[in-house]
Amino acid sequence: MVDRLVVIGGDAGGMTAASQARRRRDADDLEIVVFERSGFTSYAACGIPYFVGDVVQDPDDLVARTPEEHRRRGIDARIHHEVSSIDVSDHAVVVRDLHAETEHRQHYDDLLVATGAVPRRPDIPGIDAEGVFGVQTLDDGMAVRRFVDEQHPETAVVIGGGYIGLEMAEALVRRGLHVSLLEQLPQPMSTLDPDMGALIADAMRGMGIDVVLETAARAVELDGRRVRAVATDGASLPADIVVLGLGVTPNGELAAAAGIEVGETGGIVTDDRMETRSARVWAAGDCVEVRHRVTGKPGAFALGTHANKEGRIVGINVTGGDARFPGVIGTAITKVCELEVGRTGLTESEAGEAGFDAVAATIETTTRASYYPDSAPITVKMVAERGTGRLLGAQIVGREGAGKRIDTTAVAVWNEMAAGDIANVDLSYAPPLSPLWDAVLVAARRVAEMV
Repeated sequence: MVDRLVVIGGDAGGMTAASQARRRRDADDLEIVVFERSGFTSYAACGIPYFVGDVVQDPDDLVARTPEEHRRRGIDARIHHEVSSIDVSDHAVVVRDLHAETEHRQHYDDLLVATGAVPRRPDIPGIDAEGVFGVQTLDDGMAVRRFVDEQHPETAVVIGGGYIGLEMAEALVRRGLHVSLLEQLPQPMSTLDPDMGALIADAMRGMGIDVVLETAARAVELDGRRVRAVATDGASLPADIVVLGLGVTPNGELAAAAGIEVGETGGIVTDDRMETRSARVWAAGDCVEVRHRVTGKPGAFALGTHANKEGRIVGINVTGGDARFPGVIGTAITKVCELEVGRTGLTESEAGEAGFDAVAATIETTTRASYYPDSAPITVKMVAERGTGRLLGAQIVGREGAGKRIDTTAVAVWNEMAAGDIANVDLSYAPPLSPLWDAVLVAARRVAEMV
């Protein structure tokens, strides 16, 4: 008898698992059915701001594999199909065909929940007005771009200064809009320490973005059914379009309703094999919570890098293998205006909150030898544990060539290296690419002197 794997969610975690499982077991041995409520599978969600900003012109360029391509490989990928409930006792899901408006019950031998995350929406009047957009799926990105193309808005307010908020603010500036960024905290990018976030705020202002800090949105003001402004305690910011950039939360609602355990983060709880405590139910991607290797505590990290790794592990384990997910350290990178921004491990404030006796050092240098043309500034902040010298985290803000240096520090944090050891690592050097003492080495030496 042929086994059946049912996958809820057809993007990074879900389709990676399906593809890995298909490589390990043939179609006459394992049937794979994927239900995706949007119109796309296997798309690059991280590329959506660049599509909105017209850096990428065709949405198909963001799609790695279409449903038709998956079907040719023996994976029954069904778009515009939404799973409305899970029955773990009967090993079945209820699926709604959003086009035909019909429902059917699909049985499974193994089930993967890969429902992703949902954008945070402030509970304020007018938030559901025409012209207010969350940006999570490629369908969302296409809706924003279509609105800009067809309605020709002149002003925009982005609520929230996280990764998506900053990238969307830049995208809308590229499209010729006057943009205001509204952030409740003292600086944008709460995943950085405030002193590093200040560098980003300055760069955004230099790009013409009105950065409004320590200010909350109180209401979306309407002209009929359409947005016209965002009201704060002190002002009303004109807005022909509003984009929500408040981050995301794990989409664990479907799992929780079925009795599948969900943790304090809102993410589905799994073991390191990505299996839940419900029999033959797995979970992967932005909907799960995972262990942070530095703090040892569970957290929710909405990144395609983790989703793909977790999906691959499910695909191996559901077909009889034994792969393990080792956890995360929160490594992330983005580009904001002309700045490359990277972080890994813990910030100084996070280290304190986690109970570490931490010290931090910040250095400023250049991405290339100072005499080499186009050498640009780079700021590196490193956080280490007092006494042991163990590197707990790092942040990097700089111009071209700065950001990917965060990967060097990520390896060090992952392997619990001491800052003094990092300062002596044999890194490469050539004037067009680095000073004699690379920024990572300088920062590691500086913080090692403090521990």
